[in-house]
Amino acid sequence: MKLLIVEDDAKTRAYLKKGISEQGFVVDVAANGVDGCHLALSDDYDLVVLDVMMPGKDGWSVLDELRRSKETPVLFLTARDKVEDRVRGLELGADDYLVKPFAFSELVARIRTLLKRGKTREPDVLQLADLEVDLLKRRVTRCGARIDLTAKEFALLSLLLRRQGEVLSRTMIAAQVWDMNFDSDTNVVEVAVRRLRAKIDDPFESRLIHTMRGMGYVMEVRESEE
Repeated sequence: MKLLIVEDDAKTRAYLKKGISEQGFVVDVAANGVDGCHLALSDDYDLVVLDVMMPGKDGWSVLDELRRSKETPVLFLTARDKVEDRVRGLELGADDYLVKPFAFSELVARIRTLLKRGKTREPDVLQLADLEVDLLKRRVTRCGARIDLTAKEFALLSLLLRRQGEVLSRTMIAAQVWDMNFDSDTNVVEVAVRRLRAKIDDPFESRLIHTMRGMGYVMEVRESEE
């Protein structure tokens, strides 16, 4: 699932990107309404989290322009808490309206609820063979045994599992899990995959995470080991 966050406050923007990414989502951000509108119209997002008061173009205008051509779910996240503001947002076509300050757990719950209404329903549980990842409870099990993961390990596993069968490059993994440009001198991806394998694969009979030399990693069931 790919989300866009349009928020002009740098601290809030960074907090949202980090927190939502750790929930297993791919997240793009924009610091103003002009850039946010361009991204929302030029790419296919599963949901847009949109502030109202921003430089260049406010959230009302962004939503109005977006609704002329797309039905992408939009959640307003704003400090404007008057009833008339909520009504205006919903009448313009917003799918939900959350007032700042907010509880992060409530924001995530609202995001998941909106995604379930869409055409591409966000699954609550991801599965591959005997591996199961419950996204809501953030619970990982294999062969029924509980596996404890760090936030980054959970984000990495969720990414691999959502894209199972697809080879993911180190560059793409670094960008989506760590929000960083991949440097050939950096082994953060290799280290993270190795640690994840130690928990997900090593204690069990079959491997699910495979290395594609010179290409990256793929998560899939194979009849024979490499």
